[in-house]
Amino acid sequence: MNKLHLADYIVFFIYFISVAAYGYYVYHKKKSATTDSKDFFLAEGSLTWWAIGASLIASNISAEHFIGMSGSGFALGLAISTYEWMAAATLIIVAVVFIPLYLKNKIYTMPQFLAKRYNDKVSTVMAVFWLLVYVFVNLTSIIYLGALAIASISTISFEWCIAGLSVFAVLVTLGGMKVIGYTDVVQVLVLILGGLVTTYLALDLLADRFGYDGDIWKGLGVLRKEAPEHFHMIFDKSNPYYKDLPGLSVLIGGMWINNLAYWGCNQYITQRALGADLKTARNGILFAAFLKLLVPVIAVLPGIVMFVLHKNGMFQEEMMGVVDGVKKVKPDHAYPTLMNLLPPGLKGVAFAALTAAIVASLAGKANSISTIFSLDIYKKFFNKNASEKQLVSVGKYAVIIAMLIAAIVTPALKSLDQAYQFIQEYVGFISPGVLAIFLMGFFWKRTTAGAALTGALLTIPISTVLKFLPVWTGGWFPDFPFLDRMSITFGLILGVMIVISLMKPKSEEASPIEIDKSLFRVSPSFVVMSVIICGILTALYTVFW
Repeated sequence: MNKLHLADYIVFFIYFISVAAYGYYVYHKKKSATTDSKDFFLAEGSLTWWAIGASLIASNISAEHFIGMSGSGFALGLAISTYEWMAAATLIIVAVVFIPLYLKNKIYTMPQFLAKRYNDKVSTVMAVFWLLVYVFVNLTSIIYLGALAIASISTISFEWCIAGLSVFAVLVTLGGMKVIGYTDVVQVLVLILGGLVTTYLALDLLADRFGYDGDIWKGLGVLRKEAPEHFHMIFDKSNPYYKDLPGLSVLIGGMWINNLAYWGCNQYITQRALGADLKTARNGILFAAFLKLLVPVIAVLPGIVMFVLHKNGMFQEEMMGVVDGVKKVKPDHAYPTLMNLLPPGLKGVAFAALTAAIVASLAGKANSISTIFSLDIYKKFFNKNASEKQLVSVGKYAVIIAMLIAAIVTPALKSLDQAYQFIQEYVGFISPGVLAIFLMGFFWKRTTAGAALTGALLTIPISTVLKFLPVWTGGWFPDFPFLDRMSITFGLILGVMIVISLMKPKSEEASPIEIDKSLFRVSPSFVVMSVIICGILTALYTVFW
């Protein structure tokens, strides 16, 4: 029943007051956070390794996971977990290679890196790209999925859910990165607890349905037996969802481009570590990698359970939705339907977990929007002599305006079938170009600013052509899966950048960044933890190949 009871409201109220009180305490603990731009945007030197790791996960996990990834679990199965498990491996690379380079060169924003390595033109073009993607893809999709879920489990209207989530996120964001970072620790605890409760209920329900009296371990066995096709990590071309996860491309192709661009060249991710020392940043990132291994348990498994229950005659009406005017099964209804089955009190825990995930992710992205706009747009083009207080003030206004725009645009996403795939595909329009520019800037001194600017300007047109050329040519051109399109786009942009750079004399090379090879050395404990993560990943892909 889509109704919250008194016990649910009490649980949610406790969560809300706890987060608000803790955020208020952190906000006032260090007064400079209200006027110092580095403290406001980066929480410079204030975040511990566990706060960095928790904040990375809180910013990453949102309604797109609870709702979108569960929906993809319903449709595709465990294979969608590759986004999470490959991310764990990617985070190790980011900790070893990317973060030392940023910290050595005192980088605070991704556009700042591009300005230092290339020039202001490249920096500004990419800053605009990032701002557009953050506002019109990331913020809108998170608000949409969050509002959809909350409206599905309560009597609150979809529109009021949009307004409430936006306001809550703005309040958290206005406290600055330190408030976001430390409240994210609470948010992660809540979202993992609530997620595990929902997963437990799903497996308990499944076990009861098949006569095992709530034995969740027997429920796991039922899943493998009833939906064996949902437990393959690598699809072949006969799989109807091959275009979403094209075979080995999830291990050696586009998935790496997607993850390296997201975790290594993404402001609202790297921002958590840019205010820390190298050891703290690396430990925090490694902690986040361990947490990523857990995400499919709370996000994907419930979707697979709902698939099996639906296949066996349950929730036929609840899983229906309207897409393009046609009523059909809508995978993104899986998680909200499951949440509605929770008893009073536990439903409040799940509701708090979902809200925590949404608000933490919105706050992280909004803070990065304000950081990029204030430091890379406002200070460069509107007020070069802006004081610290002015930058913080502009950043706060940017948060409010960005959230308002996203809230207005959000209702336009109602026609989506699997929102998670929508997010991945359209963020992937700029990821190949971003990664190419950063990698070439890191490792090839000859790369010129002109090459980087060309790469930045080509990434969206090439991605667009590859996506729509099969339609324009009536199917004559191959319709590549979007992860393969990312690989092709990445290769083309690398080629163009190399040619353009070689055409210029060496005297016109862009300024290389400082690279100290000693920074790439890691501690023995880091090596041990990394090997454990890679061993777990190897086992998972071997068992579920």
